[in-house]
Amino acid sequence: MWGGVAGVIILAAAITALAVGIGFATFSKSDPAADADPEGFGQCYNGGPNCVVDGQTIYYHSAKYHIAGMNVPRIIDAKCPEERNGGIGAALHLAELLNSGKVTVSPTSRDFWGRSVSKVQVDGQDVAPVMIASGAARAFNGDKQDWCP
Repeated sequence: MWGGVAGVIILAAAITALAVGIGFATFSKSDPAADADPEGFGQCYNGGPNCVVDGQTIYYHSAKYHIAGMNVPRIIDAKCPEERNGGIGAALHLAELLNSGKVTVSPTSRDFWGRSVSKVQVDGQDVAPVMIASGAARAFNGDKQDWCP
């Protein structure tokens, strides 16, 4: 009888050791998704906690922000192909800019239209003047701007 009990205990110990070994080997393997930069920005149609909706709107740590101080061409409700193409270009430029350094977002405030807006910086530099200087955006002056020829 004791031999049977000892056999069950030895079998249980072997199964436990095997389970622990498999768990350790699986856990310690490098996972490319886990190694990805969690701060990186892509386009929001790809999803993720950090992404660019358009040239002026981002999700950062899953919270939505409108960037203060600039106006960009629309993508979704564009009035002409030139506006839509400009909006796509602005979104791509913004993602590239946000991926170039450490991103910080200021507390939100209200703009002329009552929208919640935030100052977004990369390595301490406000992105709005950079986007404006590149031609991807215009300074926000309270007026709706026409992007069509």
